Amino acid sequence: MLNRFELVWALLLLLVTPAYAADAPGVTKTEIKIGATFPFSGPASALGVVGKGILAYVQSINDRGGINGRKVDYIALDDAYSPPKTVEDVRRLVERDEVAFLFGQLGTPGISATAQYLTSRGVPGIAMMTGSKKFINVKEFPLTTTSFSFDTEGKIYAKYLTSALPNAKYAILYQNDDLGKDYVNAFRSILKSDFEKKVVTAAYEITDPTADSQIISLRSSGAGALFVAGTPKFAAQAIRKVAEIGWKPTLLVDFPSGSVATTLKPAGLDKSTGVIVGTFYKDTTDPTWDNDDGMKAYRAFFAQYLPGSDIDESGYLIGYSQGVVLEQILKQCGDDLSRENILKQAKSLNNFRVPVALPGITVNTSATVNQNWTQMRLQRWDGSKWQQFGEVMDANSK
Repeated sequence: MLNRFELVWALLLLLVTPAYAADAPGVTKTEIKIGATFPFSGPASALGVVGKGILAYVQSINDRGGINGRKVDYIALDDAYSPPKTVEDVRRLVERDEVAFLFGQLGTPGISATAQYLTSRGVPGIAMMTGSKKFINVKEFPLTTTSFSFDTEGKIYAKYLTSALPNAKYAILYQNDDLGKDYVNAFRSILKSDFEKKVVTAAYEITDPTADSQIISLRSSGAGALFVAGTPKFAAQAIRKVAEIGWKPTLLVDFPSGSVATTLKPAGLDKSTGVIVGTFYKDTTDPTWDNDDGMKAYRAFFAQYLPGSDIDESGYLIGYSQGVVLEQILKQCGDDLSRENILKQAKSLNNFRVPVALPGITVNTSATVNQNWTQMRLQRWDGSKWQQFGEVMDANSK
């Protein structure tokens, strides 16, 4: 039986001990449960490989013994890029599976449909794969951090075009949702009063079979550059149609469509020559990185955990990078896996270098900056590989 001193000491320990299994949802002494949704099927299924990359990296974490003695149970559900299904899946993850937090959830429509629900339940959404500008508003979404921003990326492209083609018109083919509209608005914010006279736009719906008619219409505008702001299926169609009709614009695609495997190959590697995209990452097809320690580690990981998959598919590399960030956040948490500390550590990444990121590009987050990637470098497809050019850019670059 405890004496009075021992009883007081035990109570004090309870008060000062960080949140462990009994206190933190989704956490036990041997495991932490984390959830996400991905479009493993549906119109944006090409992006589902990102989730497969994260799952593979989590498996590698567990094979190394986990983090701080805990294995990671990463529950990734298929929402088919359908917001109603995302709502159903996220509710299951929170209410039935009782995950500690969501990590890497992909798809702007689904994230938009569930972000407020997660906030109302006090569940952090960390490194969410949406570029929607609204989610970088820390006051409106205090429990959310994002991976990158379409707004930042769009401003980088607009700055590049105004420098490279200052007297040209710019055409934008965009997906008619938050994804596409954020890119259009980024151009508007850079061009300001010149936007209406320099930019012509055409929208498509994610359910449309093709965007061929929009491409033909945009060509008739006389634009010297075309930017495709959408998902890989439509980016591939646009590249192919531009080649078929003999249009020769400077052609840019957004980062979500910057994959050789899911965009350039379906479009035709020869037809894709000259395509430009911004990136944070080293290119797996570029022999420049053959002796790079980060890329050698990635290739070894890929051979072990994703055998038979296409290493040229950049979505796997993105998923791997997301896994590296997840591991770092959990390491920084130590034994305090309360939701409050998880969020705090996700917003406390200081010059963190992901091994497959390009030189000079690091992850920096804070209480006011909830976006992991804020810098990019442009690269151009030469018919067989990406060729990087220019300097590292951010939205404030001149």
